[in-house]
Amino acid sequence: MRVISGLWRWRHNPLCRPTDLAEGLLALVALLLVLVAAPLVGALAGSATEDALQRSVREQHKARHQVRATVVRVLEPARPDLDPEGISGQALRTRVMARWTAPDGTGHQHPVLVRLKDPRPGGHFPLWTDAEGRPTARPLDTATATTHAVLAGLGAALLTAALIEGARRLMVRRMVRHRYAVLDRAWDKAGPDWGRTGTGS
Repeated sequence: MRVISGLWRWRHNPLCRPTDLAEGLLALVALLLVLVAAPLVGALAGSATEDALQRSVREQHKARHQVRATVVRVLEPARPDLDPEGISGQALRTRVMARWTAPDGTGHQHPVLVRLKDPRPGGHFPLWTDAEGRPTARPLDTATATTHAVLAGLGAALLTAALIEGARRLMVRRMVRHRYAVLDRAWDKAGPDWGRTGTGS
């Protein structure tokens, strides 16, 4: 309210140029947009992301099943491929030959990577599979999906605020350039003999 009342009083000031008033109004509009539009965009983006991720969570939980696998034997570590980033992720895992029964009742035995402190033959561990029994990644949980949605909404709100502020600064820069151009033209009209110069004194 102080900003609005200050702008209202400033417009009657004899030193107030039209561009000064325009700059003040532009700042006020940008502030209102940041306070209203940015949270609204963030809420809409977060809500849309939440809906999409929760739908994905439900689909993954329908398509993936946790089974109880048994270690048959510990295998030699796999020779690293050309992906150096994958090596660090696999360093904490052990490669074992495992046996499990798929949700459809078929038996499977394949090498898998597991996070076990001391993998020994006969040891059991949980394994996520698809309906056919093929190993798959753990499904996304609802808490993680909500966290991602909140981060997406926050990012959208911050991006909107940054775009509004960037547009405001761009418009102010154009106003300042226009103001300087007007001053240059006024200076050129006044010429070099303004004031007391050229009077012969």
